Amino acid sequence: MHEFKYINNNLYCEKIKVKDLADKFGTPLYIYSYHTLVDHFYKLQSAFSGVDAVVCYSVKANSNLALLKALVDKGAGLDIVSGGELFRALKAGCPPEKIVYASVGKTNAEIEEAIKRGILFFNVESLPELENINRIAKKLNKITRAAIRINPDVEAKTHKFITTGKITNKFGIDLDNAYKILLLRKNFSHLKICGLHIHIGSQITQSAPFVAAVKKITDFIAHLKRIGITLEYLNIGGGLGIIYKNETPQTAQIYAKKILPFLRKSGLKIILEPGRFIVGNAGILVTKVLYLKDTPKKKFVIIDAGMNDLIRPALYDAYHMILPLQKRGVRLEKVDVVGPICESGDFLAKERKLPLVKEGEYLAVMSAGAYGFSMSSNYNSRRRLAELLVVKDQVFVIRKRESFDDLVRNEEVPSFLLGL
Repeated sequence: MHEFKYINNNLYCEKIKVKDLADKFGTPLYIYSYHTLVDHFYKLQSAFSGVDAVVCYSVKANSNLALLKALVDKGAGLDIVSGGELFRALKAGCPPEKIVYASVGKTNAEIEEAIKRGILFFNVESLPELENINRIAKKLNKITRAAIRINPDVEAKTHKFITTGKITNKFGIDLDNAYKILLLRKNFSHLKICGLHIHIGSQITQSAPFVAAVKKITDFIAHLKRIGITLEYLNIGGGLGIIYKNETPQTAQIYAKKILPFLRKSGLKIILEPGRFIVGNAGILVTKVLYLKDTPKKKFVIIDAGMNDLIRPALYDAYHMILPLQKRGVRLEKVDVVGPICESGDFLAKERKLPLVKEGEYLAVMSAGAYGFSMSSNYNSRRRLAELLVVKDQVFVIRKRESFDDLVRNEEVPSFLLGL
C-alpha cells in the first residue's frame, strides 16, 4: 500500500495535493511519501522479528541522502555497491558495522576505503576478488570480513535483465567452487569468511524461487557444519516484487513465513537487502502534457518527462501506471505517452488506455520510487529533476533541480580552442 490517494477527485501525497506541488516546484518532478517509505521498512522488520535479522536497504534502488537517513534513523543498515554509495551511506549516518558491500567489480581504491571504514563485510563474487581483498587488508595490516556470494542456479521468473541467480549470470560463485574456497579459508591471513550471500534477482513476485534458493543454501550450510566449517551470517539478498500493474506479489509476512523455517534451522544471523520493496511505491514522477499529436496510426501524448528521467520502460519494457492528478469522466482513449528525447525508445507507456487529457495537464507516473532518479541521466543535456519528500502536511526539497551551469560545471575547454 502507499499514501498516494484521490481525495475529492484530486491526487494527494499524504495530506498535500500533488497538483499544488507541481504548480509550485515545476515538472518533471519526483515526489516521495515518507510514511510509505518507513511503513514498508517496518513491515519487513516485523516479519523477520523471529530471527536475529538486520534489514540493509539496497542503496542502488534510490540513493537520496534524505531517504537513506530516514531509514537509518529507524534502524536500517545499508547494502552498497560502489565507493560512491559508501560515501552516501556514511554521510547519511549509517554505522559502518551495518554496511554490507556487494558488486562484481570492486576497485582497489573502493576495497581499501571500505576496509579502513570497518564495514560489516564484503559480499565476494569470485576467488580473484577474495584474494585481492585479502592482499589489500594485509597491506593495511587489518583483518576484514567477507561473505561468499553463492549462485544457486535458480530461475527467478523475472525479466532476464534483472535475474541474477542463474549459473549463466555474472554474479556469484557456484556451490562446488564455493566449497573448495571454504576448505582453503585459512589461506586468507587477513580475511575472515564469516558468511554466505545469495541474491537471485529483482521484482520477483512468487515465493517458489526464494524457497528453492534458501533451501539450497541452508542445506549447504548444514553440510559445512557437519565438517566443522562454522559461519556467522546468512545474507538472503532482496528481490521482493511490488505492484506495478496487476501483479500479486507476496507480502512481507507471507515471504517470511515461507523461508523462516529454513533460516531458523541455519542458526545464523540474517541479513536482508530489500530496495524496491521499501521505496518503489513510495515515489511518483509528476509530468506535464506538452502536446497532443494525432497521426493516421496513433495518438501521442507528449510530456515533459523522458527516458533520461525514468528509463525503466525503455530498458525493461516496464509498466508504470499513469494517472491524471485530477480525476474526471470515464471516457478512455488509447495513446502512447512519450517524452521529448530524440530516441524512438523514449516512451513511458505504449497503447495505454488513459482518460482524455489536455495540454498543460499533469500526470502522475506511479511506483517510480525505485530505479527512477537513481538511473536518471543528463542525456540530451537535460537537467536532472528536483526531488521532494512529503511528511503529512509538510514538504521538503531533498534535491534541487539542476541548473544549466550544473550541466557544464566539471567541463573545461582547452586553451588552444580559446585562442590563448
